Amino acid sequence: MLDGSDPGELPPMDKKTQINFWYILLAIFGIVLLRDFWVQSQTIAAIPYSQFETYLDEDVIEEVVIGSDTIRGTFSEPQDGKTGFVTTTVPADMIERLEEVDITYTGAVENTWFTTLLSWVLPALVFVGIWVFFIRKFADRQGMGGFMSIGKSKAKIYVESDTEVSFDDVAGVDEAKQELEEIVAFLKDPEGYGGLGARMPKGVLLVGPPGTGKTLLARAVAGEAGVPFYSISGSEFVEMFVGVGAARVRDLFEQARKAAPAIIFVDELDALGRSRSAGQQPGGHDEREQTLNQLLTELDGFDPSEGVVLLAATNRPEILDPALLRAGRFDRQVLVDRPDRVGRVQILKVHMKKIKVAEAVDPDQIAALTTGFSGADLANLVNEAALMATRRGASKVEMVDFTKAVERIVAGLEKKNRRLNEREREIVAHHEMGHAIVSMALPGVDEVHKVSIIPRGIGALGYTIQRPTEDRYLMTSEELENKIAVLLGGRAAEKIIYGHLSTGAADDLARATDIARSMVARYGMDEDLGHVSYDSDRPTFLGQTEQGSWLNRRYSDATAERMDQAVKEMIDNVFDRTLALLEDNRAQLENSAAELLVRETLEETDLKRIAAEVARPADAA
Repeated sequence: MLDGSDPGELPPMDKKTQINFWYILLAIFGIVLLRDFWVQSQTIAAIPYSQFETYLDEDVIEEVVIGSDTIRGTFSEPQDGKTGFVTTTVPADMIERLEEVDITYTGAVENTWFTTLLSWVLPALVFVGIWVFFIRKFADRQGMGGFMSIGKSKAKIYVESDTEVSFDDVAGVDEAKQELEEIVAFLKDPEGYGGLGARMPKGVLLVGPPGTGKTLLARAVAGEAGVPFYSISGSEFVEMFVGVGAARVRDLFEQARKAAPAIIFVDELDALGRSRSAGQQPGGHDEREQTLNQLLTELDGFDPSEGVVLLAATNRPEILDPALLRAGRFDRQVLVDRPDRVGRVQILKVHMKKIKVAEAVDPDQIAALTTGFSGADLANLVNEAALMATRRGASKVEMVDFTKAVERIVAGLEKKNRRLNEREREIVAHHEMGHAIVSMALPGVDEVHKVSIIPRGIGALGYTIQRPTEDRYLMTSEELENKIAVLLGGRAAEKIIYGHLSTGAADDLARATDIARSMVARYGMDEDLGHVSYDSDRPTFLGQTEQGSWLNRRYSDATAERMDQAVKEMIDNVFDRTLALLEDNRAQLENSAAELLVRETLEETDLKRIAAEVARPADAA
């Protein structure tokens, strides 16, 4: 057992020992009461008053004590084995009778302090007990723990056997694992690892999109090092009472120092470490700011040589306070990004060990269909595939189950009960085949894997699944324009076949407009506006961006008008090219749409057959 207390101090009495002590004290008090009761029952006789008068006449009473309600006394000689007596009521002439027979007697004042005390204290104790009971219930419901432990840290403490996670369970993030292996080496051998004078980073910040395995990596570090692991969320520091968060920070670091070497892991650090200049009123000082100040103080105050390492995770590093990220606090930032194709294969192999998979299933083929998936997405994919196989009563999970699971995650759940009339089905079929044929005819776009007119998700009446077969990090202006053309392919097909437009292309138009605006305003791909980036806002969330509003834009109204015109001209030009391409392939469009109406779904083999008949533009040949 690790203990950082002073050897000269007495160890504090734990709660269980205190409870046992009170039980023993109560038992002793009960034994004393029982003994007194037993002694009185054996030596004192309860007699009626008439018998008392008889004893007076017989002159066998030695002493009498008169109370307000009782008469107690002792016999000069034991009567029936009893040395004393007790009787009730006292007549008015009792004193005269006693004087006549020359008996020693005394008056007694009844001692009622105990009953008086109970009459005042007992109701108060009941009231306090009820009050404490409800306060504790309220504190537990609000997540504040016990009433007397509001300032205590709520960190969950794990040891190596509790985490049950090692680096073997973490796949697809090899670079991040290598960074954290130094932490493990230091915790195992701090003297040997620092032989050249290097010190261990005080804090390591794991940064990455949601679901990439940041928490899993932190638990793996604890499992590999075999040291106590204090895990807590940033939101658990901040409470309704000012000062509670700061007290919990102090208590957490104090516990970790006593148990050193140890690891403190703070998940969702952005809930605690939000920048103090963001959203604060002038002169304001709230609970979150006070908690953050205490965390900064603790990071400055502890020595890495003590063996305490602080790990934290966030997916919003841009809102963290700069004082938290400076060197000497969080010295190292480790990016835990979405895995590439090789990483996805490794992650799939880890999760596929937990299910029964057919030998024909190729993880590399699944990884090709899951570009952009995080580790959590891949774990969900494997689970969905296993559920698909269970529903159809299979003994093993086949490749078709993984394909359907990808469709369900990407496109949504099939809505077979959503019936479309024949006119709508024809429009949807031509719309989806317009997307597919444009994709087949243009280079540099994602490959089409499946086309269906079965409604899916919330509002999709049909869908065309395009998944990149390789990871892409750069795109040219021609490739971006081809992506816009694919998005406009459905609307162009409706224009060619029916001569009018429908509302089915609303989402396509929004996505095409976003791409065109990014090309004009962010990537400088318009010749008239030049090589200037007008919307250069930082990402507000890892993996997502937010366009700047007119409130914080850094260009004039005239420039904004030119940008809007450039976006419109770009989309119009691409739409005209798409119309011309589909006009050249009108026969293939109508034939494939008719086939889709009959079969409702066209698989990859069907699409390859159609693609062989599609005429491509001269510049794409």
